[in-house]
Amino acid sequence: MNAREGAIKILYEVEVNEAYSNIALNKELSQNQYSQLDKGFLTELVYGVLENMIYIDHVISQFSSVKLKKIHPWTLIVLRLGIYQLLFLDKVPVSAAVNESVNLAKKYNKASSGFVNAILRNVERKKQSIKMPDRKKETVKFLSITYSHPQWMVEQFLKHFTLEFTEELLKANNETPELNLRVNTLKISVENCIKELEKVGLQVVQSPYIEEALYIKGITNLQDLELLKKGYLYIQDFGSMLISRVLEPKENDFIIDVCSAPGGKATHLAQMMNNEGKIIARDVHQHKLKLIQKNAKNLGVNIIQTEYFNGKEVDLDLIEMADGVLVDAPCSGLGIIRRKPEIKYRKKSDDINEITSMQLEILKKASKYVKHKGYLVYSTCTIEPSENNSIIEKFLEEDNKFELVDIGKEYSKLIPGEPQGKTIQLYPNIHNTDGFFIAKLRRK
Repeated sequence: MNAREGAIKILYEVEVNEAYSNIALNKELSQNQYSQLDKGFLTELVYGVLENMIYIDHVISQFSSVKLKKIHPWTLIVLRLGIYQLLFLDKVPVSAAVNESVNLAKKYNKASSGFVNAILRNVERKKQSIKMPDRKKETVKFLSITYSHPQWMVEQFLKHFTLEFTEELLKANNETPELNLRVNTLKISVENCIKELEKVGLQVVQSPYIEEALYIKGITNLQDLELLKKGYLYIQDFGSMLISRVLEPKENDFIIDVCSAPGGKATHLAQMMNNEGKIIARDVHQHKLKLIQKNAKNLGVNIIQTEYFNGKEVDLDLIEMADGVLVDAPCSGLGIIRRKPEIKYRKKSDDINEITSMQLEILKKASKYVKHKGYLVYSTCTIEPSENNSIIEKFLEEDNKFELVDIGKEYSKLIPGEPQGKTIQLYPNIHNTDGFFIAKLRRK
């Protein structure tokens, strides 16, 4: 199996079967033998196509007499892969990009090989004449095609942010994020973990804000890393780690994580509690509860109790029982586009309106579990204000038993960038993290 064929199989899974890119990629890499070089190339091809798909389709539509919707799925994916190589990868020879694409077309939809060959050669000859919308007259359309974000999403960002900020955000969403890892201090010290990583040739940078947060440079796939397999490390973004740090549990606390899967925050909370106390980790999908259990076992965490429970309901047995409650709410995911670029093509503007009512409902129900002087943390992986500060404002208007903790002040040493106020919003283009929102509430 070569890297290009692996890439089109993954892209087909993402496009047709709606798989998540990271899961489909890991599955392909684990099931087939690839050299380290091919692993890197395959990863670059998959994410390169997904990040630039609207632009690539714009190019195809200019050179194809057949409308995009009528092109066979395998043929369209092969075309996208070929055009990505021609327009974005200078190191790939034109002959390789075209010939390999034609060979793949012959294998996956034989009748289309001549069509693929003609379009790719035409694109290569005439790439300087690709037409784009006028930046000033059709700003939204121009940004949408240039940075491959749907028009509704660009319009949504422009409602809240300046044109300059929006463009920087769109750019950042298409950049390769740093690989973040959390050291599991239940099994190894941060210092020793860094030494072990450096022994296997990895370039490691420790976060200046959260000591257990590491940045790994120059690697595309960590699945074979022994430290990861043994549970000394956990793949987790800085913003996700910050959420647990803001909840700040103590040893022997009772914590409820109402939307827990896959358990990254729950296991981090357990680590901060030194594996002493109790955490109830809940989700509405049984297979996701098994994932939490698997991650907890690998990390040596034994204080997490998983439960199937819908956050939109109230568990009367837990009223005012918890020292801390975490609501990492289901959201639009607009803060993690750089890790899952397929989000851009699956979300619709109506999704945000539907999800905000659910977020508020879950927060209200979860607040009932917080004991007096206990804490409630609300977080999302989105940058959409209606899912973030607006939810907190509505909640506080309706419930006077809670007050907002000024986490911008109390946790300033943990937060990159300038002070933001009482809540925290991280942005890919400002903080070089995923887009996370965090608010902390104290029960009076």
